[in-house]
Parts: sequence; structure tokens; C-alpha cells
Amino acid sequence: MAYDEFLADRIRSSLANREVDFTEKKMMGGLAFMVDQKMCVGIVKDRLMARIGPDRYEEALEMNYVEPMNFTGRPLSGYVFIDQDGLESENDFEDWIQQCLDFNPLAKASKKKKKN
Repeated sequence: MAYDEFLADRIRSSLANREVDFTEKKMMGGLAFMVDQKMCVGIVKDRLMARIGPDRYEEALEMNYVEPMNFTGRPLSGYVFIDQDGLESENDFEDWIQQCLDFNPLAKASKKKKKN
């Protein structure tokens, strides 16, 4: 299992219900949802990857079921993983999606790689 399809469907539904224009991109062994060409929210295995920004990062890490996003041995500030238990409540799930959408306008887009 590369990523949780049920969680992917929940994210798709949430973004569609908010009438958010998004694309999907497979990356990091999971699935990222791009808003305004920036990674907004995603899934790695069965965990939600939330890009909430540095201002909410420390507060989020104090919550149950939340861990820093860490792929390289160094946590990425502003990104957190939320375990399934932290997403059981629809209100909690929707709050995480909203936090990601709130930060998205402030997020910097990745630099485009030049084609040779």
C-alpha cells in the first residue's frame, strides 16, 4: 500500500466541497494535493501530511497524534503528520484541511527545475 485510498477520497471530497481547484501529484511514496501549484496537504502511507506553516507548527506538535514530518533525519518546519486516530472526527479532519488551506496563500512554491 503506497497510501490510504480512503483518506485520499476524504481529502478530494473536502477540497471539492470547498470548491478548491487542486491537482494531485504522486511524490515521496504518497500523494500530494497541490493548490495554486503548491503542496497543500498530502498522504504518506496512512497518515495525513499537513502543511500548516511555521506559526502553527509548535502548537500542533503538542497535540495528540501529531508528529513532525521527517524524511531526511531533519524535521521540516511547518509540516506535520497526523495519525489516523487524530482524523476520526470529521470536525478534526476538516480543521486540518482548513489549516492547510489557510497557510497555502503564504507558502512559497517550489522552484521549477530547468529542462535542458
